[in-house]
Amino acid sequence: MRSALLCLWLLGLLFMTAPAAAACVGNPELKPLRPLTVSTEKGRFHFLVEVADTDRERELGLMCRKSLAADRGMLFDFIRERPDAAFWMRNTLIPLDIIYIRKDGVVRSIIRNARPLDETPRPAGGPILGVLELAGGRAAQIGLKPGDKVDFPIFRERR
Repeated sequence: MRSALLCLWLLGLLFMTAPAAAACVGNPELKPLRPLTVSTEKGRFHFLVEVADTDRERELGLMCRKSLAADRGMLFDFIRERPDAAFWMRNTLIPLDIIYIRKDGVVRSIIRNARPLDETPRPAGGPILGVLELAGGRAAQIGLKPGDKVDFPIFRERR
């Protein structure tokens, strides 16, 4: 009886963790890093970002990453302005700052230090063209706030 219960318990653990493990298989860096600049009252800050510009890349995002350097990030390019974007942290193992950006490159809103693995949708609060994800706490370090400017080609080309 004891061994049967132990087997059931172990199978339960296997099935509970399988979806998260499966989601993390084959999620390498998406594309070459591209330069992006953020301007705040504290100055201009330069980052190298991966660009997620397909549905699959946007779906995977920074899931399963175990770290993110202070000068790295991911830019989600929605191609067309979205009125209803919201992000969550499914399968995301590190805290992130989620920066919602209008089509003119102006920061609309910021979710600071989003908790890893939290599936609560966090809405932008208005129309956006892109989302920049940085390591949790980085937005505060550079003094980033709504109204600041993100410089990247999509925000110049699609005004």
